[in-house]
Amino acid sequence: MIDGFSISAEKADMDIGAIHAYLSRSYWAEGIPLDRVKRGVENSLCVGVFNLEGAQVGFARAVTDSATFAYLCDVYILEDCRGMGLSKWLIETLLSQPQLKGLRRICLATVDAHGLYEKYGFTALAKPENFMEIWRPEIYQSNQCVD
Repeated sequence: MIDGFSISAEKADMDIGAIHAYLSRSYWAEGIPLDRVKRGVENSLCVGVFNLEGAQVGFARAVTDSATFAYLCDVYILEDCRGMGLSKWLIETLLSQPQLKGLRRICLATVDAHGLYEKYGFTALAKPENFMEIWRPEIYQSNQCVD
């Protein structure tokens, strides 16, 4: 627990507008449409961090089958709330959720937070040559994002 903040894994507590406001300016989801954020939250295991006024200041989600695999993504703490241990609390809370216990693999992608995730057992891919992807970095800036 961190004074002045609370944390929740209840989807009803997630502020889709606040999450969208951050993600749509992030390096990994710039321009993401609001409906995509809403669908992502609805279909993922989510954890949010909130200040005393109830405003959402952090978020993380895991896309998982709750049996063998999870992908950790959309992790953030607002800039003015960093340096207080909130990101550690967020990751610890998400990884402690029952749906993520006993999974064979949990993956994530990060540009700059390797040190944070290493504290929780994440390492570089053991066999990167085994992994493939479809990578569409401009999808939110084009009409390809249409259902």
